Amino acid sequence: MSLKYKLTLIISVTLIGLIVLLRPYYLFITQTLKVSPIKTLLSLDGLKTYNNHVNILFLGIAGDDHEGPNLSDSIVVVSYDLKANHLATISIPRDVWSEALNDKINSAYAYGEAKKKGAGFILAKAEVQTIIGQPVHYGAAINFDQFEELIDFLGGVEINIESSFIDKEFPIAGRENDLCVDDPEYKCRYKTVSFTKGITLMDGQTTLNFVRSRYALGSEGTDFAREKRQQKVIEAIKNKLIALVKKLDLNQYKKLYNLMDKLVKRNIDNQQVAIILKNIVFMKNFKQEKIVLSEDFFINPVTNLERYDGLWVLTPINDDMGIIHKYIDCRLIQKSDCEQLKPKRKEDS
Repeated sequence: MSLKYKLTLIISVTLIGLIVLLRPYYLFITQTLKVSPIKTLLSLDGLKTYNNHVNILFLGIAGDDHEGPNLSDSIVVVSYDLKANHLATISIPRDVWSEALNDKINSAYAYGEAKKKGAGFILAKAEVQTIIGQPVHYGAAINFDQFEELIDFLGGVEINIESSFIDKEFPIAGRENDLCVDDPEYKCRYKTVSFTKGITLMDGQTTLNFVRSRYALGSEGTDFAREKRQQKVIEAIKNKLIALVKKLDLNQYKKLYNLMDKLVKRNIDNQQVAIILKNIVFMKNFKQEKIVLSEDFFINPVTNLERYDGLWVLTPINDDMGIIHKYIDCRLIQKSDCEQLKPKRKEDS
């Protein structure tokens, strides 16, 4: 047997083996996910952008087992720079007041869905745009009722808890309207959840409690503390998903996709997501940063409360949303000297 024949045989057997091994993955990508490898590798067609950024709104909605199932418990914009290969997550307080809605912005998705199924994203994106000063191209709503199922599928997430806290008024799902016989304080509607400082491996239920807790004693009971906790969980889930993808287990990929498809409503398709992921993987110097719109930008009004229908709300300092727009634009585009753009309160000047 000649050397040339041996090499030809080895190459042929290798190619056949690769085809047999890779064909199931190819079919999963093209038939289940409806993603074209050619379009993904060669084109950015079909992606809406602004200044080379694609902006996606992620909402965490309460779910059917809760009062106000379409209210947004968490509001995060993911902004990806296609040229720089930078990804930023922007956390927005749910209690920011909207003049257009005459309500908090966390109600935008619910109002839109109540008017017409699928319109929730249109209204929520419009409201968030007024806060960050950037167009929002796509939306995704994550059902918190099923959120814990994803965490458990991933084997839990590891979170570094910065401060210990106790929340004695964590609402119990399904008991929002319980009359709590002989209890004027309605304590039967609530349970106590607590977290201890340090690195903790959390299952789905614990993670859900961690991101939804609103009435902890001290600084952890603020909307801004919740934002930071949500950012931590987003980062932990991302790390778990990357680890799962690296294992090259087709059965796990299918299970994950089926779970995510049930968990997330969205108006961005798999082909568009694939183009973004391709960019992240093949471009160099991928960077990620977190932007939290903190108490530096908002106040809780103590006067003229009738304007806010008696609700506990947040409004921009000095009623100037433009300062937030400039700050976000600086963080996403200029990336220098941004902290000096944080507003000065009238009483500080």
